[in-house]
Amino acid sequence: MPEDVTARDLHPSARNELKTLSKENAERVARHLAMASRLIDEDPQLAHEHALAASRSAGRIAIVRETLGITAYATEDFALALRELRTYRRISGNDDQIALMVDSERGIGRPDRALETGRAVDRTSLATPVRVALAIAMSGARLDQGDLELALGELEIPELDPDRAFDWSPALFAARAAVLEDLGRTEEAEFWMKRAEVAAEALGIDEAGDEEIFVEDHLIEDEDEDDTAGDDADDADDAADAADAADADDADDAADADDADDAADADDAADAADADDAADADDAADAADAADVDADADTASTDAVVDDAADSDVPGDGAAEPSVEDEVRELLGEDDDAQAAEDQEDDSAGDGQSA
Repeated sequence: MPEDVTARDLHPSARNELKTLSKENAERVARHLAMASRLIDEDPQLAHEHALAASRSAGRIAIVRETLGITAYATEDFALALRELRTYRRISGNDDQIALMVDSERGIGRPDRALETGRAVDRTSLATPVRVALAIAMSGARLDQGDLELALGELEIPELDPDRAFDWSPALFAARAAVLEDLGRTEEAEFWMKRAEVAAEALGIDEAGDEEIFVEDHLIEDEDEDDTAGDDADDADDAADAADAADADDADDAADADDADDAADADDAADAADADDAADADDAADAADAADVDADADTASTDAVVDDAADSDVPGDGAAEPSVEDEVRELLGEDDDAQAAEDQEDDSAGDGQSA
């Protein structure tokens, strides 16, 4: 174990899984896992030995069993790889190593079991790199069975786009080229092999010379950068025009709404005025009717008084009809005064005769 290798060389998420171990044991296991990760490409056998050492000290940790399965696969010990990867899936509940499990079944010589293993998972739940790796493994299992057309069909996935490339694209393009070559479709095989080379080069520095390729967020496209910038500018202009049009429409809508509100207010005011006028007219009519009724009542009362007066002045049978002067004196009360004077004189004459 090199002295410069420490636990901090292991990825933080992997170190986090070792917290259940003692401090000394976690340190030792972490260093073995870090060495396995460092050596997996250049010396798979030595990496596998470090993974075995880690598993002897922490056999119930998911990351340890996963590392052991990967190093076993790298050394072509497919039976051990399948066993360890199954254990890892049981402990962690993850299917992110399903492609290696399918390939391990192929390595054992069981393509039927490989296809069953691949079909047992929900591909929509897998991350894109895992889904692509599984498609390549399933295609290989079809090739093992001799079904070339079905092998090509396994690679017909949405990620198969010759004009766009990600980290997993070179392997996908190369797998399709290999199947096409087995089918005798040489020209198509050459096309896809070329695309695999271009994608691989685009992940670093372009050396093809005849194509301009740029990388942005692991996205590679065979388009001129200036054209792309022009398209982006056009899209921005279109978006700005659409925004302006939307603002103008909103302003028109707001103006229409204000006009509608004003018209509604005017209608309400007119209705209120009409209602007030109608109420005033009704009140005037009621007052006129009341005045007419009072006038009728006064007229009737006056008529009744006149009738009563006429009835009281009507002479009885055989009585002389009074003259106009008598009626005037009666109204002025002169008759009553004259009669009283006459009665007084009579009383005085009677008193004298008695004496």
